[in-house]
Amino acid sequence: MAPPDDDLGDEDEIDGEEAERRTAVAIEVTGLSLYTHHGVSEAEREIGQRLVIDLTLEAGEPDATVTDLVEDTVDYTEVCSLVTLVAQQRSYATLERLCAAIADRLLDDFELESVVVKATKPQPPSPLAVEEVAVEIWRERR
Repeated sequence: MAPPDDDLGDEDEIDGEEAERRTAVAIEVTGLSLYTHHGVSEAEREIGQRLVIDLTLEAGEPDATVTDLVEDTVDYTEVCSLVTLVAQQRSYATLERLCAAIADRLLDDFELESVVVKATKPQPPSPLAVEEVAVEIWRERR
């Protein structure tokens, strides 16, 4: 319960309480839509298809929580550019391998504690009626 407005308490106590707080920042990117050439069949790799990428980036406690500067956090625009590059520079047979390649590159290039990468095929080639197929992996910095 917060103290009454007229009794805010000792300033040293407030600073001490703030020093005990730990902030954890998760950055989420949802629905990054890319045209790619991944899949088991030759047709999937040749013709290509749309994939949707979702990311959760555990950034720890970036200085941006205090400084409000984009250079003190993980810039999601740079993240999306890197994911696009990884997803479009070569073809993978499985979404598992694509997700692993994206996760590894994100951990290599950004100060992240862990990442979750989900790749969804909204219209997978299937003889059965399937709305979408997705693979999600989680990796953490060692």
